[in-house]
Amino acid sequence: MQPSYRPFPQQAPQRSPHAQATRRGIGPMISGSHPQNSLTPAQMQAQQAAQLQANDRARTRSRKPTDKNIPEGVEECVIGDGVQRYRDLRELERRLDSTMMRKRLDIQDSVNRNVKRYRTLRIWISNTVEDQPWQADTLDVDAFDFSTNMDSSYRVKIEGRLMGEEEGDIDSEDSEDEDEDMNGDAMDEDGKKKPEKTPKTPAKQYKLSHFFKTMTVEFDRSKGKEGADQSVEWKKPVVAPNAANLPNAADFDQLEFKRGGDENTNITINLFRDENPERFQLRPALADILDTDVATRAEAVMGVWEYIKAMGLQEDDEKRSFDCDDRLRALLQRDKGYIPLLTEAIVSHINPLPPVKLPYTIRVDKDFHEDPQPTIYDIRVQVDDPLRTALASYIVNPANATSLRQINAHNEQLAILVQKITNSKSKHTFFDALSKNPTEFIAKWLSSQKRDLEVISGEATRGGGEDASGDEWRRGGKESIWASDNVRESVNLLVGRPKV
Repeated sequence: MQPSYRPFPQQAPQRSPHAQATRRGIGPMISGSHPQNSLTPAQMQAQQAAQLQANDRARTRSRKPTDKNIPEGVEECVIGDGVQRYRDLRELERRLDSTMMRKRLDIQDSVNRNVKRYRTLRIWISNTVEDQPWQADTLDVDAFDFSTNMDSSYRVKIEGRLMGEEEGDIDSEDSEDEDEDMNGDAMDEDGKKKPEKTPKTPAKQYKLSHFFKTMTVEFDRSKGKEGADQSVEWKKPVVAPNAANLPNAADFDQLEFKRGGDENTNITINLFRDENPERFQLRPALADILDTDVATRAEAVMGVWEYIKAMGLQEDDEKRSFDCDDRLRALLQRDKGYIPLLTEAIVSHINPLPPVKLPYTIRVDKDFHEDPQPTIYDIRVQVDDPLRTALASYIVNPANATSLRQINAHNEQLAILVQKITNSKSKHTFFDALSKNPTEFIAKWLSSQKRDLEVISGEATRGGGEDASGDEWRRGGKESIWASDNVRESVNLLVGRPKV
């Protein structure tokens, strides 16, 4: 202890005489009435009946046979090659089940990958005018006052349509016509009716509001009427995911607004994307590694991880750590990195995507409205892969569940038949051995039954009641009596007995 150290004097804690003693540690619970919902006699009886039914079902399932393999030696008792054919069918079934399960997992993986396709969203922007000066009929040209006592206004319309749907419909119709032409030449066999075509599920129709979460319209401040704020803003309302019916405020193809004014005005329409998963704008340090400017959060993390593996920067002893080269050093600001922390490290290097800006000039002059032409913009948007919907419907197909129930019913019947075959094979073996040497067989059988009863009752001595003084009891090895199934079963039984 240093000589300059001066210990602080410790005192016993003072307890106020009026302070209530608090209980510490584990102690007896305070007795008191706890509110409980008492069950009526009818509810208790229904609960007991449900428990009994559940126990009966569990007991029934445990008694059901499950083995569907024919035992060895049955082919010697059967005329023909039926047993071998059954085993070939079982092998074919095993391979078919394996293939179907692998394909089903592949389909499930494709559905979960959330694959997107790009399509073109075409937007038309136009405007109409009302009560403009040039539209007035009672204007006196010889008067000094040219006011019309009318409120000039205009109406702007923003309309969006997803392109490429018509082309897809044409292709599908052409393919159907080709199928009809090919099948039209085929002759009907024995008056059979042609199979009816399954109606195709219509593709999901995406509207303008589906692709954006916010739309704003910014006006030229210098052209505002009396300096008033004329900005327009729409925000998508919160709706439940995968909702069947969307409200009108969240499901539309056309957005209109009306404002007052009698002069041409410049506006900017801002469209904020609504994507799932959300994409981000990458900063230069991260974009240099991924070789792209836009990516989702998961794509950014996986891209950095793939870059680390491709450049061989992982440490040999600790695979979760890696050395930083010049690009990673600029990203992480350190010489060594830790892979589980990559998600947090890239947060500061991603920004929300900037809005799509669409400039437009609201024209109110007479020359323009004699032959008005809308302003058209094409925007690249993401949509779900239509194949994903088809694969998802395949996974949740109710016909598949019905087929599985039928297969399970056939498997249960097959297991029962195999159990009967096994019992018949045991009877055949018993009577066959009895017919060859009845005296010796009965003696061995009685000895075996006696030994089994003594083992089960726990009264068996060494050797299960037989004479254990022979040489076969002293000999060890795999071929000795100590390696037989009877000895192994007896040992397991004795070891598993509860100790008193």
